[in-house]
Amino acid sequence: MSLKGLLLSRGSAASRYQRATVASALSDGERLAMLDELEQSGLGWFWASDAKGNLTYLSGAIAARLDLPLGDLLGQSLASIFSGADRDGRGKSLPLMLGAHKAFSGMAVRAARRPEGTVLRLSGQPLFAADGRFAGFRGTGADITDEYHREEETERLARFDSLTGLSNRHRMAQHIETTLTAFKAARRNCAVMMIDLDRFKHVNDTLGHAAGDELLKQVAARLTRAIDRECEIGRLGGDEFQILLPDLDDRGVLGDLAMKIITMLRQPYSLEEGRCVIGASVGIAIAPHDGITREEIVRAADLALYAAKNGGRAQYRFFSGELENETIFRRRLEQDLGTALRDEQLFLRFEPIVEAASLSVCALEAHVCWHHAARGIIDEEEFAQIVEGSSLIGDVGSWAIAEACQRAASWPETVRVAVNLPVALFLAEGFVEQVAQAVDAAGIAPARLELEISEAVFFGDTNIVDRTLAGLFKLGVRLTLDEFGSGYSSLAYLRRAPFDSIKIDEKLVAEAERHDSRELGLVRAIVALAGALQMDTIANGIESASLLAALKDCGVRYLEGPIFSEPVDHDTIAEELAGGGWKIEPGSERTRRARRRTVFRKIQVIHDDYAYEVTLRNLSKTGALIEGLADVPKGTQFVVDLGGGQLAVATVTRSNGDVQGLEFEQSLIEDGSGGLCTRNRVSPYALAAAGSPLAALAPGSFRGIDQSGAIPKFGYAIPARAEQG
Repeated sequence: MSLKGLLLSRGSAASRYQRATVASALSDGERLAMLDELEQSGLGWFWASDAKGNLTYLSGAIAARLDLPLGDLLGQSLASIFSGADRDGRGKSLPLMLGAHKAFSGMAVRAARRPEGTVLRLSGQPLFAADGRFAGFRGTGADITDEYHREEETERLARFDSLTGLSNRHRMAQHIETTLTAFKAARRNCAVMMIDLDRFKHVNDTLGHAAGDELLKQVAARLTRAIDRECEIGRLGGDEFQILLPDLDDRGVLGDLAMKIITMLRQPYSLEEGRCVIGASVGIAIAPHDGITREEIVRAADLALYAAKNGGRAQYRFFSGELENETIFRRRLEQDLGTALRDEQLFLRFEPIVEAASLSVCALEAHVCWHHAARGIIDEEEFAQIVEGSSLIGDVGSWAIAEACQRAASWPETVRVAVNLPVALFLAEGFVEQVAQAVDAAGIAPARLELEISEAVFFGDTNIVDRTLAGLFKLGVRLTLDEFGSGYSSLAYLRRAPFDSIKIDEKLVAEAERHDSRELGLVRAIVALAGALQMDTIANGIESASLLAALKDCGVRYLEGPIFSEPVDHDTIAEELAGGGWKIEPGSERTRRARRRTVFRKIQVIHDDYAYEVTLRNLSKTGALIEGLADVPKGTQFVVDLGGGQLAVATVTRSNGDVQGLEFEQSLIEDGSGGLCTRNRVSPYALAAAGSPLAALAPGSFRGIDQSGAIPKFGYAIPARAEQG
């Protein structure tokens, strides 16, 4: 139908038009010409349909904008030609409006065959014959593509971060809220991670805000690559990010993912303004274990993040109901460091480094330990966690160098002593003079002191770094580039510094054992590089005979790890070196011992549905030492309640008076900050099914065991001696 036929068609609408034209000064031809011009200009387009909803008229300009032949459109159902362009699917339905024979306006539609093309706004008026029968629709259309995309961008900015493209704070809050509500009804789990960047402010201050913005974009891209499962990632503002992970409560998987994120984010960034390195800390909370509502779970993740940052940064932490108390306890330990230095509570253990060819001990690496008055021996790994965030880390490092030199003075001159150097001490004023004084006071040759320097020192002030390296070289001490291959590795460091050896990163060595080909190829490349620069190579953390053989085959000159020896005390060294030399044959039965942490706290153990209160003396991944029960035979099984829904099945492997050694059925896992936890916990949904109200797990003991009528089998030897550290 032509526009003229459309306008002059019978019916009430045509009659009104005819009456209007009688009063008009324009002729029909002039009127039609004006409407044609209006159509061509794009200011007004027209369409019409019959009673069946098939298109009978469409302005040619509309078809052109849709990039569809007009002839293909006429006669087709209007509902099949156009589809709704409403973004959220909450708008009016075109088929519904057409079927209702009601007037409509402002409906955004697209051509069904061009879903990414022009957006139109349609309005329609039903047309009825004289007898009241529905005769079709007459309507108008307008191109609103630009307006639509502007609104779309405005809406996007309201939900997404404009800098990184990630969800913003508002969208994340809404998404967590709806997810938790739905998952509560379905009894499903989900985890929330809070991520805060370390040293980001330093980048902003030194390289400028433009560099900071570019850095945040790269961080967002790395986060997206790091997670290969369904999730929602958001930037809450500044350098704070949040991740929602549905259907995940396995803390082993979450810990691995958090460590992957930390590792990826600490790789160097190339910016237009320069190269930089940052870090990240991660806090993790899991619903419904740590909270039921959005406010509870986000607060729990925030507390875990705070604990991770206070624990030394570049680590992750799971939420625990005892985090506040634990943070206070860790601070007390840090405050006690001053007393430890003054009262000579610190001591050294030494790990042998052997020459691959002869298996002779050529050096001993010093590790700092602490004999704490209340907690007993704090070993080298736990001590490193404590001292990392302390202001006394430089003082501890100075003490370690002086003490190591004094100990080495009694060893044969062929045996060196190696000391890991804190970055803060390396950059401190007068450091070279301190080293010279320690060497002179011990009366050893400077070349017998080997300082292991992290690549992180190269991100300090260039002038200080170069001046210190030159001073150490002139003094004559040996220098080792530590953790080479950890991610920062750059040939520029090797060109700038007079290193004597490269220590291959322990994680790379471990990967070489698991995956063999590619990682061993990297080890060979590092050995070849060191050889070309006339440097030695050291590999540590070796436990298996197969890895030892592979590293020897790669040409690594010096080897270190449990397959040779764990760190030993000075008396053992004196005994082994009494003959003038010390050879160590690798032992296939030697593996890294499960590190035991001194704990001293009350817990419960459950046997035959009866709960006993005992003192947990120490804890490792594979077992624990408890005190307080009498007459417990070997082979007895307990459920060990570590608090907060953490239950571990354990068997008594040794019993001596009121002390029992336990072995766990399933090993504990690292909590990311030097602690241990169970992989899974009792689900609050399971407790709710048993009649308890649905709530986050309490920080104390698990009370889900029905002890009614249970009779104790074991007696208490004496009141359990719980020492509070």
